[in-house]
Amino acid sequence: MSSILRTQKANAAKAEAKGKLKRKADDMEVDDEAPVQPKKRNKQRVLLLSSRGVTQRMRHLMSDLEALLPHVKKESKLDSKSQLHLLPELADLNNCNNTLYFEARRHEDLYMWAAKTPNGPSIKLHVHNMHTMDELKMTGNCLKGSRGMLSFDKAFDESEWGKLTKEVFTHIFGVPPLARRAKLFIDHVLTFSILDNKIWFRNFQIFEKDPQQPNAPPSTSLVEIGPRFVLTPIRIFEGAFSGVTVYSNPEFITPTAVRRLVKQSKGDKYGKRKDAQQDNARRKALRRKEEDALAVSKVFG
Repeated sequence: MSSILRTQKANAAKAEAKGKLKRKADDMEVDDEAPVQPKKRNKQRVLLLSSRGVTQRMRHLMSDLEALLPHVKKESKLDSKSQLHLLPELADLNNCNNTLYFEARRHEDLYMWAAKTPNGPSIKLHVHNMHTMDELKMTGNCLKGSRGMLSFDKAFDESEWGKLTKEVFTHIFGVPPLARRAKLFIDHVLTFSILDNKIWFRNFQIFEKDPQQPNAPPSTSLVEIGPRFVLTPIRIFEGAFSGVTVYSNPEFITPTAVRRLVKQSKGDKYGKRKDAQQDNARRKALRRKEEDALAVSKVFG
């Protein structure tokens, strides 16, 4: 019996020694391995909303942008235009870290706010020369929910406001690969170009082959889809919809001032025409001769 106990104790000691050696080896392997860094995920989400007073054309433009950006979450209209400080709270409630806010004025002027919430910066731009997909009726087409490549003009890197605008637009218009409604395909390009200190937006479909010549060798081409619009930067603020002015466009003239100048020029034309009529009547009165005694009106009157 004692020999059996001695044998069991010896076997237990050997097993314990082997377990310690294995644990030491495992510890050494863990120490040798590099720490695994978690992958950074692109979690950009955009809140899209407008103010009261938008027209049908403006609403269709917003619908086109919503169809192009699957990571957009649309919200109902904002009642008050003077309470922009509520927008960061709305974005936080909707779990969004970017905001696209369209502000309509006088039922004909449209302004776009592109902001990073809740800390900023925010960019205010004037939207003009806009054309929706229904108006253009282009031949290009792309899959709904597909991701689009972003193409920026090299002029964005030549100015400080251009670099900041490029960064904000990359966060807003760049669709994350793991967005909930995004497809895995990349079949269109969103282009941003600077010309005359204005940002020109275009959307093109990527054609790998010409549909009219299916047997021809592959050649990449671009076909415009729409929508298209032009953005004029007005101001860049440090915070979200508020804060210190980082950039102000000195060349921007409000649409109201432009309309006032047009009306003033028309009024000047009207005033000049009336002055010419008065001068003509004055000259006719000076050239009029007095009737003599043998005039027909006096002889036969």
